[in-house]
Amino acid sequence: MKKKIFLTIFLLIILFTTYSFASYSTVTMSVVEEPVCTIELGNNSFFEKKLVEKNLNNKEVTLQLQVTNNEVATVSGEIMLVLDNSDSMQNQTSTGEVRKDLVFESAKTLVSRLLENNTELEIGIVSFSTNTDQSKEATIEDATLVSDLTSDVSTLTSAISNIEANGPRTDLEAGLSLASSQFSEEANNKYMIVLTDGVPNVGLGSNNPYYSDTTITQTREELQSLTDSNIQVITMLTGIDDEDYVPLGVSKSFGQIIQEIFGTPEQPTAGSFYYITDDKIEETITSDIYNNLVPDVKTLTNIVIKDYFPEEIVQNFDFAYVTESNIGEISAQINTDDNSITWTIPELSSGQTATVQYTLRLKENFDSGIVGDILDTNEKVEITYNDYDNVGQSKTSDVTPKLLLEEPPAVLPKAGTTILIGFTILATGLLIFSIVRLAVINNKMKY
Repeated sequence: MKKKIFLTIFLLIILFTTYSFASYSTVTMSVVEEPVCTIELGNNSFFEKKLVEKNLNNKEVTLQLQVTNNEVATVSGEIMLVLDNSDSMQNQTSTGEVRKDLVFESAKTLVSRLLENNTELEIGIVSFSTNTDQSKEATIEDATLVSDLTSDVSTLTSAISNIEANGPRTDLEAGLSLASSQFSEEANNKYMIVLTDGVPNVGLGSNNPYYSDTTITQTREELQSLTDSNIQVITMLTGIDDEDYVPLGVSKSFGQIIQEIFGTPEQPTAGSFYYITDDKIEETITSDIYNNLVPDVKTLTNIVIKDYFPEEIVQNFDFAYVTESNIGEISAQINTDDNSITWTIPELSSGQTATVQYTLRLKENFDSGIVGDILDTNEKVEITYNDYDNVGQSKTSDVTPKLLLEEPPAVLPKAGTTILIGFTILATGLLIFSIVRLAVINNKMKY
């Protein structure tokens, strides 16, 4: 009788062991839904959670969390580009290049960068020197409207290329006056960029003598009036080889005239003033002036991402990182208090992308009760962050990929679980009956 009991117990152990092993080895995993969870954090910035790899033979999937800041800092409004086309622009610089080529090519680069992917900006162009017809000198005809306000890059770059540098003198006042009249009344942001290589020696109605106090005063006042009209002025002056030079007929040196009209870079008459040597032309126009115009880089700060997992996932799947986060810090493992991982990113600047990947792999000792159920890989994602204006924001989403575990009917249909339970009950009953019967026989043998 004891042999029967031991045999029954052994069979039960084999039964349970075989069932557990067979379930893991025969169960198949599939991805039944692959939606991408997307949470917008700005016009071009977003959080994304998606399934990026499926190794279904190993019952494993890889999910990726990613935060992207694609905000492009752009300037909006209207810009008038005011270009010196006096014949001194044809002079050769210390680097051996023609100054006009350096300035105008850099100006074209600036225009292209400012208008790239930017529908909120228009640029116009005015050239200035003095008229080649001396009878028109010191009139508004010392300046020419080269291009109306437009956002078409090819139109603007072609217009710059077609400017001839043949004006005998420099009437900056005419250029400022003509350019300021081109702005539309409805423009909220108005900018004027002046690129010149000369000390103004003519003003409207003033050309005798050249570099006179009248010219100096009028040009300075025209610059100041632009500021009063809410026009942001950016001036670059280059090509001045001798500040101590005193022009014929006046008592002030170039250095003194420049300071009276433009001020200094530290204390400009209007807006910003770049007083440079020729070797700084390209850098000043394409980098310094560009950065002066474009607002600060838009940055997302204090980003906290909490990714919550369903209990079925935590209990039945192994969690492991494939790649650590390239920016910020993330939980080493799932917090079982709330079944979540937390990713903290202190700062994400424009152009940056933060990424982390992890795998979920079915455990060998998984609960067979989840076979046949649709399993959410995540319960929800919660994100808090400070936006570009440093205002706190909070967003959430429950969109998630879904898995399905199945056992082929030929191996173990879903109904097989009921049959197994019945068989187990029957075997257990047999075991109890055998134990009781043995006890009765033992008692009888005592008597």
